[in-house]
Amino acid sequence: MAEPSAAAEPASHGDLAGRTFLVTGGNTGIGLATVRGLARRGGRVYLACRSRAKGEAAVAAVAAETGNEQLGYLPLDLADLASVRACAARFLARDEPLHVLINNAGVAGRRGLTEDGFELQFGVNHLGHFALTSALLDRLAASAPARVVTVASDAHYGATGIDFGAVRRRTAHLAAMPEYSVSKLANVLFSQELARRTADRGITTYALHPGVVASDIWRRVPWPVRPIITRRMLTTEQGAVTSLYCATEPDLATASGRFYIDCAEAEPNRAATPELARELWQRSEAWCSQPAPS
Repeated sequence: MAEPSAAAEPASHGDLAGRTFLVTGGNTGIGLATVRGLARRGGRVYLACRSRAKGEAAVAAVAAETGNEQLGYLPLDLADLASVRACAARFLARDEPLHVLINNAGVAGRRGLTEDGFELQFGVNHLGHFALTSALLDRLAASAPARVVTVASDAHYGATGIDFGAVRRRTAHLAAMPEYSVSKLANVLFSQELARRTADRGITTYALHPGVVASDIWRRVPWPVRPIITRRMLTTEQGAVTSLYCATEPDLATASGRFYIDCAEAEPNRAATPELARELWQRSEAWCSQPAPS
């Protein structure tokens, strides 16, 4: 895959003034590079992540680097739907507009269950973001034109569908890659169905593959191996280019529900059908309304 060109990222200083962004996982990796890109251009940016210490450190670092003081931290654990709801409530209580939600955070190669009893990668990568977006949807509509950008992956091409029983069980595969592929297919389906459901509300949606990036997602790989497998990967700044493009490019204002690679529209997995997207939405909506298991 060709590396994204730096020219693909618009860089006009101050052209995002008056626009408010929320980036999940904004304290590290692609998310932090995305926050930097938005802050350099004058946007107000909220970083939502688990660690207060890391989140506030990232806020301070980006403010010092860019001179933009319009940055804030929100606590968010996507593996816990109660935390997701609390994060949305904290943002809504600020009574600010929200012009762009960037669903960036994610996990890969990890096994387990979320607090609510879902396969870890499905629960974090899809269901947590589904719940967050749903809770913020009215605010996005009130701030229209608004966008929802979801960082998926070309790994979604490896999924043939979604086993809705398996996503309610602990990760089955040792390396967890089949589960990761399913979670990323869910990202694409979610973006497509969200586009259909918000077509008349001034909200447009985008799913994307950021490229294979040398980010913290590889931190569990042993040290002797990690430099070898990451040396040909994109930097986090390069990986953020398509996220920034989908979040801010004026030419995409009338596009919605599409999938992007290297700042260009691409065909998603054939398994990403409207029927599966509708079923995933209905099930996700029901799951998010249920109390967590005791």
